[in-house]
Amino acid sequence: MADIIPVETITERIFEFRRQKVMIDADLAILYQVPTKALNQAVKRNQIRFPNDFMFQLTLNERDELVTMCDRLTKLKHSSVMPYAFTESGVAMLSSVLNSEHAIQINVSIIRAFIRLRSMLINHEALRLAIEGLEKRMCKNERDIQIAIKAIQSILTPAAQTTSGKRMGFCPPGKPST
Repeated sequence: MADIIPVETITERIFEFRRQKVMIDADLAILYQVPTKALNQAVKRNQIRFPNDFMFQLTLNERDELVTMCDRLTKLKHSSVMPYAFTESGVAMLSSVLNSEHAIQINVSIIRAFIRLRSMLINHEALRLAIEGLEKRMCKNERDIQIAIKAIQSILTPAAQTTSGKRMGFCPPGKPST
């Protein structure tokens, strides 16, 4: 079954709040093609399915941060109701509350997006660690290169003249030293 919505469209709707990747109720309602109020009412009717680690309500500061980050959510700025944030588990639970063919297909797409995002983060971390290792090796090699450059420079730099005025070193026979 092909994804009904491109993964990129979903991943741009995933935010981080309270150190968790979440989707906002307004974005989920658009994806599920239901009004936000209807989505939240369905969740409230089945509140036991949505513990705090599945869903939480944003604070005023979090909402303001969200509106600042995302222009499409500016209508939330003047809303008297704080938006709900759904974690990956909460989004998965929505499929049991919004029981339609379309909701199931959307859920599959969203879960795939969360999985892809997690995979990208793991790959990003591996890349970060590899770069740090490379930097450490470069610093060590850099010191070695600097030592080699100084040694080469000392060989290429003419020897300092002595203050006595006499030449030092080997004098071929028949040539007087000064």
